Amino acid sequence: MTHRRVLVLNHFAVPPGYPGGTRHVELFSRLPGWTYVILAGRRNMITGAPQRPEPGFHLVAVTPYRGNGLGRVLNWVSYAVTATVAGLRQPRPDVVYASSPHLLAGLSGCVVAALRRTPFVLEVRDLWPRVLVEMGTLSETSVANRALERLERFLYRRADRIVIMAPGVRAAIEATGVAPDRIAFIPNAADPDDFTPSVGRDELRRRYGFTRRTAVYAGAHGPANGLDLLLAAAEAVPEIDVVLVGSGVEKSRLRAKALGIGNVRFLDPVPKTEIPDLLHAADVGLHVLADIELFRAGVSPNKVFDYMAAGLPILTNSPGIVGDLVMGAAAGYVTPPGNLAHGLTQMVQASPDGLTKMGAAGRCWIREHQSRTAMAHALTRLLAPLVDGAGDAPR
Repeated sequence: MTHRRVLVLNHFAVPPGYPGGTRHVELFSRLPGWTYVILAGRRNMITGAPQRPEPGFHLVAVTPYRGNGLGRVLNWVSYAVTATVAGLRQPRPDVVYASSPHLLAGLSGCVVAALRRTPFVLEVRDLWPRVLVEMGTLSETSVANRALERLERFLYRRADRIVIMAPGVRAAIEATGVAPDRIAFIPNAADPDDFTPSVGRDELRRRYGFTRRTAVYAGAHGPANGLDLLLAAAEAVPEIDVVLVGSGVEKSRLRAKALGIGNVRFLDPVPKTEIPDLLHAADVGLHVLADIELFRAGVSPNKVFDYMAAGLPILTNSPGIVGDLVMGAAAGYVTPPGNLAHGLTQMVQASPDGLTKMGAAGRCWIREHQSRTAMAHALTRLLAPLVDGAGDAPR
């Protein structure tokens, strides 16, 4: 049997079992008749540690950085350069698939696809540069923003297909002139079968030191995550313990700010293989974002799907697409962005049976509607016509 080859460019991808994004290895490893190589940076974005070579991964050199300054931009540039060189040295793929958030990864994929004369698929994880403007990181009138907008439109024109992960992104991309039939919706996902704990809940709670009702936030500690809102809510509701697991540029500052808040604790990032145990030990899964309008319709948060797959009731402060999902699945509570304290109070007052019912409802929903296997089938339907020559669409 002849296998088709896909070359995936994802600066921040990690193999299974490591902290970080495993979306692409989980998707592409499920595609029948396809082999894949993921070009990823040699350093894990979450831990900062060097990554080890793994099957299906080709690691490229990137410059180190701290914080959100020039060093981070140079890190993006270094990946674009080394990934382009590595992509041109790989055996010719049938498809090049490049994933944002930073647009330089998309540019690298576009160059490789053009020089190798293969179809190019662009995955839009965040709407750059719009999200940077709304977060206040970039001025709307700046030269950098105008340059990124031009690059964004260039990549949209060049892509044979554009994959979006949140429905609200579609309108913004179509507004740039992209034909609707060139846009495919393939969101993040999770499979309940991947979230079976290794031992019983009582033993896990002892392992993590969970002695009271405990809410866990498992994810990045960055400006977009709005974790100051969570610290304020935790201080206002001392009856529940709040545990933040992960890493990011804001973690040191948040740790310092949390001194004196007795019910807040920080843990280091844990491997993906340990996430089922962590979530099984907890009582509530927290999803928190900064109060930014774009996040109402433009996010597809892994942690929410992981919580659902693990059967963990959810508290989110993100109205819109995430809030509608949680409420529609009867999987938890939704609060306004700045009112997490009310949500924590609801979780304190909920009965154990009520929490169990919310968790079970979320688990049922994710199995039926958004498993990784179902998303892999959608990806197969997207890629096959491009390779077979039936995927040409007007631009």
